[in-house]
Amino acid sequence: MLELEDVVKHYTGAGERVRAVDGVDLTVQAGEMVALYGPSGSGKTTLLLLIAAVLKPERGAIRFEGREVSSLSENEASDYLLGNVGFIYQNPHLMARVSAIENASMKLMLGGVPVRAAQEQAIHWLERVGLSDRLQRTPGELSGGELQRVAIARALAGEPRLILADEPTGNLDSARSRQIVELLRGVAHESGAGVLLVTHDHEAAAIADRRCIMRDGKLTEETVREDPDNELAVPHTYALDDHGPD
Repeated sequence: MLELEDVVKHYTGAGERVRAVDGVDLTVQAGEMVALYGPSGSGKTTLLLLIAAVLKPERGAIRFEGREVSSLSENEASDYLLGNVGFIYQNPHLMARVSAIENASMKLMLGGVPVRAAQEQAIHWLERVGLSDRLQRTPGELSGGELQRVAIARALAGEPRLILADEPTGNLDSARSRQIVELLRGVAHESGAGVLLVTHDHEAAAIADRRCIMRDGKLTEETVREDPDNELAVPHTYALDDHGPD
């Protein structure tokens, strides 16, 4: 589904050359969740932005389902991001003074989905992330963890083929973090989406099917998740508990 070959992205600042992404090779299969695990500043977020066609690499190839992402025009990149990619940002980037439903359905409506259909999908995913009793709440009425879960529902609505999650559990407690990561893994297995999870949380990374260690712009190690019983699928009805802390 996703192939990266010798991808390079460097920055120059204060007279110093920063090798944010330095010759990365990576594949993500359909139905697989891969964790990019490593410290802050190791290049993980830059790599996600390259895959999302928000940034362009200096060298290398990024292919999504055989299509070269880095050569997309601005309009094509926008269509690719709206139609194929669910991006979960570190900051929720929600609109103020509108409901969780409206926030979670906005991406679909921007992609041309009728309002009612978009809101039905948004409600489904808001319920799955444990916000069934927060549907009409505005960002000012939600906790930090709830804001993050609205953003996750927004990214998952429309069932994107590729999910890019940049520290999606940063505002959540350990129990809720595990639930969110397990939900993302379940979505990959049940829908055939590819999921690339950026995290510095060892426990979150351990839930993924594969774990890649990123340091100084390079992938230095890869481990395969042990699953002796091959119990990969998570039932479609899997959802987070509505109760409990964030």
